[in-house]
Amino acid sequence: MSRSVTVLPTAPLVAASLVAGYAVARGTGVRALGGLVLLAGGVVAGQQWWRHGAGTTAALATTYVAAFGLSHPLARRIGAWPSVLTVAAVAGAASWVAADRHDG
Repeated sequence: MSRSVTVLPTAPLVAASLVAGYAVARGTGVRALGGLVLLAGGVVAGQQWWRHGAGTTAALATTYVAAFGLSHPLARRIGAWPSVLTVAAVAGAASWVAADRHDG
């Protein structure tokens, strides 16, 4: 019995989870709920990245966490939503370059 593997594109997943995590935290006022969204997106993306090896997974996970962290000081300069959208685009692009473009 062979098991088929579903390949999910991670670039939109990464970008959407960063945006959705912020939206949930802001909308509910509960930062931990936004963190759960980020965690869920990171876990699902990480499972997909793993097919590309531990190094790629580590690099992209670091990029994902760094994007979240860098959005905070960036928000002081350009505003919250522009910051979130910027880091989401950068992290999504990194995921496409390192993983998704090789899946097609």
